[in-house]
Amino acid sequence: MSNGTGSHGPKIISVVNQKGGVGKTTTTINLGAALAAQGMNVLLVDLDPQGNASTGLGFTASERRKTTYDLLLDEAPIEGVIHDTEFEGVFLAPATTDLSSADMELVSNEKRTFLLRDALRQPAIEKFEFDFILIDCPPSLNMLTINAMVASHSILVPLQTEFYALEGLSQLMLTVREVRGAANPELRFEGVVLTMYDGRNNLARQVEADARENLGDVVFETRIPRNVRISEAPSYAMPVLSYDPASSGAKAYNAFAIEVLQRNNINTGS
Repeated sequence: MSNGTGSHGPKIISVVNQKGGVGKTTTTINLGAALAAQGMNVLLVDLDPQGNASTGLGFTASERRKTTYDLLLDEAPIEGVIHDTEFEGVFLAPATTDLSSADMELVSNEKRTFLLRDALRQPAIEKFEFDFILIDCPPSLNMLTINAMVASHSILVPLQTEFYALEGLSQLMLTVREVRGAANPELRFEGVVLTMYDGRNNLARQVEADARENLGDVVFETRIPRNVRISEAPSYAMPVLSYDPASSGAKAYNAFAIEVLQRNNINTGS
């Protein structure tokens, strides 16, 4: 497939927001699963030292023998870091708490901002025939997140529909501009997705109106609802699409995946 930058290969999207608890990992896992349900081959890259994306797909710490830490700091072969998951079309490059020391270790590395980009462009990755690579970033604009931005074609921002939701976006946009200027001129916004949305809540509706007024078409039409099934699914190490396919959360992520594919001019057949 075309990745939207004029070359062929997987479309690489970083899921970024420096605020915690906005649904980054939930969005990475469930968008990945929903894209896979549409026939895509998807790699999820866990770049958060908390390793929640890895846990959410059923990987215990002892099963994560080679991780994104090895990929970045030891330049491990990519094929040794990629794991199959129980979900067809979904693959994982896991993380452990080892990654928490990466920021300090990267400071002295001359290639520090390009390590993930180089890792994800190893020729060995071609045999997997990924259509999308989704990077779950930590909740900060640190060296790991910068690595993700430099490696990516675009960034996806989950935005929780609560008070102060738009605060911090200006800093994120400034960081994106800096990355464009210094290392990745092709980086663009994939878009903003509203998460934990409750249409009965006046504040949620106001945040949505403000986001759409300020950001326009950057905001996806699909809203991810506040849904108990989405919250429960990680404790069963499943995407919500597998845990309860009939839930409003699963339907929303399916709709969101179709919208992502349409924005990338990929025919979904839906």
